[in-house]
Amino acid sequence: MLSSSKHGFYFPLVPVLRLSKHEDLPLRGEEILFEAWVYMLRCSDGLYYVGSTRSSLEARVAEQNGGTFGGFTSSRRPIVLVWSQPFARILDAIAAERQLKGWSRAKKEALIRGDYEMLPALSRGGRANAGRPSTE
Repeated sequence: MLSSSKHGFYFPLVPVLRLSKHEDLPLRGEEILFEAWVYMLRCSDGLYYVGSTRSSLEARVAEQNGGTFGGFTSSRRPIVLVWSQPFARILDAIAAERQLKGWSRAKKEALIRGDYEMLPALSRGGRANAGRPSTE
């Protein structure tokens, strides 16, 4: 299943699929070599943080939990990793991160649950939001 943004970015949702437009992905045998991650953290106050990294996902989560970086998560620890997606290219990961940051809380929670069928309905233009303001 693919998701698209208003900017035309596409990224595969879990499970990761090899897309025909990425025929030149770096491969080792039949495995795609991932160089980046997009991840979602749930903070102690219940808010979600979406980020991307080229480093080890486990290391990045540990850095966020340890307060290594200032900013959004530093005052909202402890944090918990609730979703992640590997990408073969950092530019694809950054595009997906930007897309996810624009999603409503309900849509992020559907992704976390793996409820992919609900994602279109939870889009800002989806039927589930009919008559509701778009300022969520």
